[in-house]
Order: sequence, then structure tokens, then C-alpha cells
Amino acid sequence: MSVPAWRPHVLVGLILLAGCAGDRAAKVADSSAPSAAASADPSGLTEFQLKNGIGPITEVVVLGEPDHELAEEGEEVFTQKCSACHKMGEKYVGPPLGGIVDRLGPTFVMNMALNPEGMYTRHPDVKKLLGEYMTQMPNQQLTTKDARAVVEYLRTQPASGS
Repeated sequence: MSVPAWRPHVLVGLILLAGCAGDRAAKVADSSAPSAAASADPSGLTEFQLKNGIGPITEVVVLGEPDHELAEEGEEVFTQKCSACHKMGEKYVGPPLGGIVDRLGPTFVMNMALNPEGMYTRHPDVKKLLGEYMTQMPNQQLTTKDARAVVEYLRTQPASGS
């Protein structure tokens, strides 16, 4: 039985095509690596993470007009889960939270509430706070809705010392 003359050429072509596809897959995998800008920062965090925190909130939260019902829900969550360690205008177990949303932004505050472990192990500013307060914020198992409600409540509170 003889092999048609075109088969070896097809086989070589398929091998080359597979090699190119494998090379392309490697390039796609490499594209998921941190960008040069992210790796230039010693923390290895992206610019977004440095500004907005590390956690499940990956898009900037834009606040509209105050939602008083949501703020009331947030006050309940805050009272149950946060008030043992945080006060509005004074240092306590944790830092004062009056005016925190204006200072850090809602996205950062929500990521801190939802991912405290990731924040105090990787975020340089939160690491500094941990060094100052010497107490790790426990994960209170808040939902995204709870965290958003707490942000709404906190934005109604005056800045520390006000």
C-alpha cells in the first residue's frame, strides 16, 4: 500500500499549525500576568487595587443622592458587626470611621469590609494601620449588600473631629 504524496505535507502542516497554536496559547497565558505598571509597585498591586482596595468590588462604586433607608439598614449592620471596634470620631480598637467614605472612597471601604484578610496582608496602607492598631479586623461575613448599606450609613457621619 503506498502513501499518497500529499499526506506527508499535510502532516507537516498540522504539526506546524499545532506549534503555532501552542505558542499563541502561551502568549495568551502570559497576557494574564500583572502589567509592568503593577509589578513596578513593590506590593504587586494594580493601580486600581492601590486606590480602591483588594476584594470583590472590582469597579468603582459611584454614589448618588443619599439613600436614607439604606443608611438605616447600614446603621443596624454597623451596630451589630462594627461598633465593638469602631467609633466615628475617636480611635478605639480600630480607626475612627467618621468621614472615612470621603477620605478613602466607597469602593475601598467596601473592599475592606468584605476582604479584611486580603487587605491587611497585601495592601500597604492597611498594613500600616495594622502596625498602628495592632489588631486585625475580623471578617464579619458581610454580604455586598450589607457592605454597601454600611457605606451609606458611614457617609452620613461627620468626619473625625468634626
